[in-house]
Amino acid sequence: MKITSSAVSLNVDDVPAASAFLVEHFGFREEMAADGFASLTREDVGMNVIFLRRGLDTLPADQRDEHTAGLILAFVVEDLEGELARLRSEGVTITMPLTDEEWGERAFQVRDPNGVIVQLVDWNAPTSR
Repeated sequence: MKITSSAVSLNVDDVPAASAFLVEHFGFREEMAADGFASLTREDVGMNVIFLRRGLDTLPADQRDEHTAGLILAFVVEDLEGELARLRSEGVTITMPLTDEEWGERAFQVRDPNGVIVQLVDWNAPTSR
């Protein structure tokens, strides 16, 4: 198998709000959009984020009414504190404060208007105990 690209596809109630959130606060751009659909990209991410409106007839019946849940859309960044300050200054609510995990992950979270969790992360060497 040769994989040529990748995407994560999320079922949400309000596609335009989800798209606008990633465009405004995370520098994505809409690559394609139609009624109930948006595909967003960034040159440096290596994947697309796709939003589909719940209830679309094009979705299989067993997926049609599902809402994105239990998923974290995580992006590794270079300046975690700077991104935290920027998002706060833009009025984005921080839903999980900056945390340091023993395995070396540092992260904080926000939620988009549909409740999708967006986590910004950086990694440090694990601390010895």
